Amino acid sequence: MIRRALTWRWLGWFAAATAFAVMAYLLGQWQWGRYEDRSARADRIEANYDAPPVAIDGVLDSAPVPLQREWTRVTATGTYDDEHRYLVRNRPHDGTYGYEVVVPLRLDDGTAVLVDRGWVPNSDEGATVAPQVAPSPSGEVTVTGWVRPSEPADSRDLPQGQTYNIDVPTLAERSELDLRGGYLILQEDGGSERPAPLERPDTGIGPHMAYAIQWWLAIPAAYALIFFALRREHQGATGTTPVRPVKPKKTRIWDEEDG
Repeated sequence: MIRRALTWRWLGWFAAATAFAVMAYLLGQWQWGRYEDRSARADRIEANYDAPPVAIDGVLDSAPVPLQREWTRVTATGTYDDEHRYLVRNRPHDGTYGYEVVVPLRLDDGTAVLVDRGWVPNSDEGATVAPQVAPSPSGEVTVTGWVRPSEPADSRDLPQGQTYNIDVPTLAERSELDLRGGYLILQEDGGSERPAPLERPDTGIGPHMAYAIQWWLAIPAAYALIFFALRREHQGATGTTPVRPVKPKKTRIWDEEDG
């Protein structure tokens, strides 16, 4: 059987199984990495979302938001700058797409922080026409919200005042404001009228751990499949295929009750 396994045909099958094993291992690692990322994100949300708010100065400055500070609940006091309001396109809410309304909040130290005040539906005239949005509260307000990191840049052209992503560096350049290195999702700011609040973030971790285990279990299964196929061929070629013993047929014995 070993000599048969060392023929080119069977070596090819074992090589294919090895290539599959490498691929399955890497795919399992990828799925496991996604599971760890989703699990860590869920832990951050659970730890921070309903925690008592802290001052923004100890959490969000000009540097990009550290991952461990994501979803920290903070308070900030300042005045809204509706002149530099942005509408973020193609944002889902309750199964419908619309805009998220992002407004800079000017702080006492001269910096500003972007505040995502919530969601509004598309205009009846289509997504290219900006919808009507109620103005932000005037005067000094105290904002409570959750810290989020800047989103990736998107260079697609859009009408003035619209954007695809909440990309802090790009919006800082457009507005010429000294923006802090992340933005806030608004919980409350004392305003009597505001866009629809954003939905609570999902803390599900998905099926990634199960997928990783499935990929890794497929590795020994592939080798086992080839081994049993090799053994069957070897037994067929050498006439050593085990034969199952035939059980003797039971014969019913006649007794007086049959009369």
